[in-house]
Amino acid sequence: MKLSHLRRYATRGVIISALVLGTLLTAATAYALLWYLPPSVSESPLTALTWIPGPTNTARPPTDTPPPTSTPTATYAPLAAGEMGVGSYVQVDTGGSGLNIRNAPGLNTSIEFLGFDAEVFEIRDGPREADGYTWWYLVTPVDSSRAGWAAASFLALVANP
Repeated sequence: MKLSHLRRYATRGVIISALVLGTLLTAATAYALLWYLPPSVSESPLTALTWIPGPTNTARPPTDTPPPTSTPTATYAPLAAGEMGVGSYVQVDTGGSGLNIRNAPGLNTSIEFLGFDAEVFEIRDGPREADGYTWWYLVTPVDSSRAGWAAASFLALVANP
């Protein structure tokens, strides 16, 4: 294409239209950049984390009260061989009918659940005497929610598992 062919399009109207269109596009670009760009660095950013200083090592004034001590727990004498007591393991022995495990020692207390024959329990408390029976507080070693009082007459001592 020759330069002479382009001169016929270079009229005053085409040049003015091109300048106006260029100016409008430049103004629109500048407006878009100012509108959509994030705020300038001079503005303070929003706080995402609040710094809270830790406590200081302030000396406490001495007090006349002594520090608390531990409460002594009950100690039990070692059990003789074949003797039931706290810490020993027993199993239910009713001949197949099961044993009512109760919420307190005595025959008139509510039944928590039925202990099955050969089910093993650990003795955690007792003995208590009520209604002509010796009662022990039993807990299943595998499920602490299965716990309650049972009459010793229906329990057989087993070796610690």
